This record gives sequence, C-alpha cells and structure tokens, in this order.
Amino acid sequence: MRRKLSNLLSVGLLGILMGCGGPTPESQEKPSRTFGVVYQTLNNPFFVDLNAGMEEVIDVHGDELITLDSQFNSLKQKNDISDLILQGADAIFINPVNWEGIKGSLIQAKEKGIPCIIVDAPVKDQNLVLCQVASDNVEAGRLAARALAEVEPEAKVVILHLSVNKACIDRVDGFKEEAAKYPGMEILDTQEGEGTREGGRPVMRDLLGRFPEINAVFPINDPSALGAISALESAGKLENVTVVTVDGSQEGIAAIRAGKLHSTSAQFPKEIGKAAAEHAYKHLNGEEVPKDVVIPVELVTAENADEFLKEAETGS
Repeated sequence: MRRKLSNLLSVGLLGILMGCGGPTPESQEKPSRTFGVVYQTLNNPFFVDLNAGMEEVIDVHGDELITLDSQFNSLKQKNDISDLILQGADAIFINPVNWEGIKGSLIQAKEKGIPCIIVDAPVKDQNLVLCQVASDNVEAGRLAARALAEVEPEAKVVILHLSVNKACIDRVDGFKEEAAKYPGMEILDTQEGEGTREGGRPVMRDLLGRFPEINAVFPINDPSALGAISALESAGKLENVTVVTVDGSQEGIAAIRAGKLHSTSAQFPKEIGKAAAEHAYKHLNGEEVPKDVVIPVELVTAENADEFLKEAETGS
C-alpha cells in the first residue's frame, strides 16, 4: 500500500513539474485539421474512388475527413453542410446535388470563414467557393459523340440526363456540339434518367416504346448506362442499339468487354480527390490556388479496355 501511494505521489509530482516546466513535445505538435466532404451520392463507384483519393492526401497529413452521403436529396445535403459548419470544419468539399440550389449553403460557409472546394460538379455561384475541381465534362461529351459517329453516322439518339447537375449539363452540351457536326445524326429526345441504374432502366423502357427507331443512347454516366442496357436487353434490342456514356468505372469497363457498352469517356476520380485535397492545403498554408482545376478525360473502347482496367486496378 505504501509503495502504491509512493508511486502515485511520484506520478503527481512529475505531472506538476512538467506543467511548470512548459509544454511537452506532444503539446507543441501542430493540431490536426478536420475536413468534411458531402457527396450527392455514394451509391456510385466514381464517388467512392474520389473519396479514396481525397483520403490519401489527408491521411498523409494526419488529419481527419468526415464523409457524408446526401443520397441525391438537396435538403439532406443542406443539413449535412450545416452540421460540418457547426463542427468547425477547416474546409468543406462539396459534390452538389443541385448546382444552383447549393447557394444558401455556400453563403453560410463563407460567412463562417470556411472555404468550400467543389468536386466533380461545378456550381453556378463560383464567387462563393475557393475553387472547383472537375473533369473536362464538355470534352467527355464530345468524345462520346465522336465515338458514336464512327459506328453510327446515322444515329437516332436519345439522351438520359441529370439536368440539376452542372457536370451532366456540360456533358450533354459537349455531346450536342459534336453531334451537330454529323448531318445524319439526330437527337430524338432528352429525358431525366436520374444518373442511376434504377432511374435509367424505366426511362429507357419508355423511350423504346415511343421511339422504335432508336439505334443509339447517350446516358450521362455509367450507372444510368447500365440501367439503359438492362432495359434494352429485356426488350431484345441491345444488339441494334449503340450505347456511349461517361465515367470509366470498372462496371462500365466490364460492360465494354462484354460487348454491351460501346464506349465510356473515362474520368479519373482519384485524381480529382487528390487535387481537391492538395488545393485545400495550399490555401490553408497561405498559397494562392486557381479558381478552376480541370482533370483530362480519356475515351475507353473495346480496343483499350483491358489496358485501362489493368492500369486502374494497379493504380498506375
């Protein structure tokens, strides 16, 4: 008992001496930073990869990343961002559900002095954000139209859109711009496909009923393309319809290898995540950052699918 008391007194005395002698090396360490990221959805491998790229940079710095899924719900996204602001995040990365409707949240963050970095899908009010990091979505749409024209110069096309998302707006604009160069190519209709497999399937089914002459589809991402492919397969029309899209996910590449998807304009989500995190650190360290950071895209077809997939799997 006497020995235990002696030990306790020794520990107590050591604590007092350390307190009087100034801060310990541990207490002098730079405090860790907390970042938050809010995605329109995590039910898409693209955003999972983007998050991994972001985490890679933040982990190296020994900091924390809080990842939230807004599930394509604008109100939930608004609340998610408010929560991060209340937690005093050092910076917030946002993948907006609605490129215009996000304005109120951006104003709230700016009033609190919290920088916002937009990832993948730009916002309308660029003056409210530190910077935007996204793929060259206009070029992604152009690549898709160019690839389609090579195999279907007389294409009768329908588009599965997600018109509240600026990245998708840019893809469709790029597609239409390029398609206009081919006199035989006609866009029959544009419908909302929700950007998901579940949303793309019924919309494609309806379009097939209304436009029996369809021989090409441009869904704005891999998930909606896979939904469209499912509907085409069920209707027994997949062999007669060319599907081109944007993303470059492993599921999309697998569909190309299986002969179900013609091509996808591949994005590099990990690079988007890394670039966004790196620019956040530059800003917090007092460095200037560009307002727009554009990540190149690459067309993937059956010719280079194996090579592309191998590079994606190895991370090279």
